[in-house]
Amino acid sequence: MSMRGIHTSINDIRKKVFTEVARLSYNYQPGDLSEMEQIPYRIIPGEVSTYRESVFLERAIVKERMRLAMGLPLRDVTEHAPVSMGAEECVHPEKYYQPPLINIIKFACHKCPDNQVVITDQCQGCLAHPCSEVCPKKAIRLEHGRAHINPDLCVKCGKCMTVCQYGAILRMERPCAVACGMKAIRSDEYGRADIDQEKCVSCGMCLANCPFGAIADKAQIFQCIQALRSDVPVYAAIAPAIAGQFGKQLSAEKMRSAFKALGFEDVVEVAIGADLCTLQEAEDFVQEVPEKLPFMGTSCCPAWSVMAKREFPKHAECISMALTPMVLTGRMIKKEHPNCKVAFIGPCAAKKLEASRRSVRSDVDFVLTFEEVMGMFEAREVDFENLQADAVPSNASADGRGFSVSGGVAEAVANCIRQQHPEREILIERAEGLNDCRKMLMRAKAGKLNGYLLEGMACPGGCIGGAGTVQLIPKAATEVENIKKLSAKKHAYESTFSRILPDLEE
Repeated sequence: MSMRGIHTSINDIRKKVFTEVARLSYNYQPGDLSEMEQIPYRIIPGEVSTYRESVFLERAIVKERMRLAMGLPLRDVTEHAPVSMGAEECVHPEKYYQPPLINIIKFACHKCPDNQVVITDQCQGCLAHPCSEVCPKKAIRLEHGRAHINPDLCVKCGKCMTVCQYGAILRMERPCAVACGMKAIRSDEYGRADIDQEKCVSCGMCLANCPFGAIADKAQIFQCIQALRSDVPVYAAIAPAIAGQFGKQLSAEKMRSAFKALGFEDVVEVAIGADLCTLQEAEDFVQEVPEKLPFMGTSCCPAWSVMAKREFPKHAECISMALTPMVLTGRMIKKEHPNCKVAFIGPCAAKKLEASRRSVRSDVDFVLTFEEVMGMFEAREVDFENLQADAVPSNASADGRGFSVSGGVAEAVANCIRQQHPEREILIERAEGLNDCRKMLMRAKAGKLNGYLLEGMACPGGCIGGAGTVQLIPKAATEVENIKKLSAKKHAYESTFSRILPDLEE
């Protein structure tokens, strides 16, 4: 169960933090970050706590959220230090956040039960007590007619849960751990959630599903705005999943005006890069499957790609080496506008990790999520309703714009192959969520998907379910379908940019 698209107090706090950090950057005067000390008091005003047991705790959490939003590391709770400690280091546009990207604010963690089977107050003390009868370890005892589980004997098999006719027995699991497809969430010595960074692929599903808002990723809001305030032009490369993310008032026709109001030079659709990625993957598939490779996996989702190569190293070469839409778009912008900077605006935490790779750093300078950009719109008080409307760009194909929805990448590649090889049957298998992606790769490893094109998406629903999105997944999917209808071209092979693909691949 995801909280994506459900407006909660966590969304409010995150939005306020992003807005205040953006405002701080827009108003920044060299050498003066003293305003940072005041921000927690604006976000959490007054003397009485609203969300937690103490207003001081609430402000302490906000301070760490601010630091992460500026790309700064969390501070050690045992040391006294101002919130602005080390902040001057991050005011330069060239400054990139240090790993780890995904962080747990330890004193915000609820220490949620981690895989425990518990009997609730709904137990009716029935005469049959089938729960104790089916327990293989005799871990359930009856006291005054009520069932109780001995945690030392319980092996969490769940048999008691299935036979209780009142639904009185529940499995309590840590939401962040359940959401993590990499099994990277463990407990520290105090029972708080902890991330095994060796396993983490920065998909961000843990932060999107923590009901206590204890998990956050680092951001480049401050650095990007400093670049926007400089003399260097900064282009916004907007991901296809942007459709509808900022509400009805920010229509596709007003997108260019909105980003220019933030200080961007112009807007370029990453769906153009998606078209080019499609052409690359279609060519690779035709040339290599099944003669050289048993199957081929798509390349565009970095969390899926990293997981696949890390956990299935013998089949790493089966994951397409095609450049991702983000990289292709960044390269295209920089070829046309040398010495500019590129900010990828998307739904994804893992794209931040991808952009930090040495091989990509020169192509993409900043990665911001839709949620973070919403804070920038708030800080600049951009009025969507009164923005100038332009013609919707028609350079990208409908298939390219469909990359953001599960199944869209494979469909785009298949359409491309069919156009060139109409006689060829294209077998497709797709999965969303890293657990299901892993199962798909297990089947491929066992030889059950030979000749197939595999599409992997780390997030539910595809990119539209990414950690940095703000809309409900079904609503976002509808908006993507609507924007696809505005495309003058239907398929990637119609792209007018295909002629420059060889230059971008160098």
